[in-house]
Amino acid sequence: MTSDIAIVGAGVTKFGKRHDVTYRELLAEAASEAFLTMDEIHPEDVEGLYVSASMPELTVDQAHVGNLAAQELGVTPKIVSRIEMACSSGSTAIRNAWAAIKSGMIDTAVVVGLEKMTHNPRQANKGLCIVPDVEYESINGITAYSGFALAARKHMKEYGTTREQLSMVAVKNHSNAAKNEKAQFHSMGEISLEKAMNARMVADPLNLFDCSPITDGGAAVVLTRGDLAKKYTDQPIWIKGAGQSIEPSLGISNMPSITEWHALKRAAKDAYKMANVEPKDIDVAETHDCFTIAEIIEYEDLGFTKKGNGGKFIEDGESRLDGSLPVNTSGGLKAKGHPIGATGIAQIVEITTQLRGKAGKRQVDDARIGLTHNLAGFATHHVVHILSNER
Repeated sequence: MTSDIAIVGAGVTKFGKRHDVTYRELLAEAASEAFLTMDEIHPEDVEGLYVSASMPELTVDQAHVGNLAAQELGVTPKIVSRIEMACSSGSTAIRNAWAAIKSGMIDTAVVVGLEKMTHNPRQANKGLCIVPDVEYESINGITAYSGFALAARKHMKEYGTTREQLSMVAVKNHSNAAKNEKAQFHSMGEISLEKAMNARMVADPLNLFDCSPITDGGAAVVLTRGDLAKKYTDQPIWIKGAGQSIEPSLGISNMPSITEWHALKRAAKDAYKMANVEPKDIDVAETHDCFTIAEIIEYEDLGFTKKGNGGKFIEDGESRLDGSLPVNTSGGLKAKGHPIGATGIAQIVEITTQLRGKAGKRQVDDARIGLTHNLAGFATHHVVHILSNER
């Protein structure tokens, strides 16, 4: 069994309204962005191809996208797999590729994720609305928006979290996106706290600036065995830990708690244990801020702060670029964008970029260990990865 797995290539496309490319062109662009960060790669090197795509059947009338990817990339891998786990499809695809290499089945894999949502927003929103339990919850008005609004209300009641603290998450992430040319809202620049707090209400207490957008975009990474890493790059980034856990629930009604995500805590515990690190060792993190309340809960359940203290964590500036633990340096889902199939992979790309010291204006000083967290549904599925620039 192979012990060390390295990320040797990592790239992301421009996120936003990408009417300039077709679905297959976006796929090829994402892979090309990853290949450009490598010293070399040949078609015969690609033994595994994992494609993360949540809703192409709905938004672009295309199924069987694993074979489409193989065709566009000109490869004939031993393993081809399309992964759909809603918003956590990307990180699940990476975990599957990591496991295949670790088991010795293959040596090198390309993982590519993408979604094209903005040209067909009606179908994109349908795709999002059928992620929860359709028969018992969606038909009664429980969507991601209303579900996370319930979590926000309860967190406010239980822990004193404020409307202002929610908006502080949006302000921080738009500030980071302003430093990220690939982000969907890069050109918007920074936003004021007043603007964030006074936006149009979506699902009380969540307003427009508390919610991530629909997005077109792609991302890709190349993984390989540790002893092959130097063939591809002189800056390999090592996957030190991986954790995945699910609640035995499709919707919100059967969750043990909507403000304490036990599946996330289990996934994080497994990842920390495998990597032999603790929350205090993390230098930079990308977490799943589909809504601002999600990022606040994630501070707590990832162990960055004690339970109930997430609002204070953002208010004290701990998760800012100059804070003790910068979170969502890319702009996060909120401001970088959220092309469902690409999101988990884009998080890995951002942490890889940070650990290589190549994040430009948003670079975290002396970043050595990074964490990604990707969720799906109403926080019912979680994947956590821990990366390091030291073997």
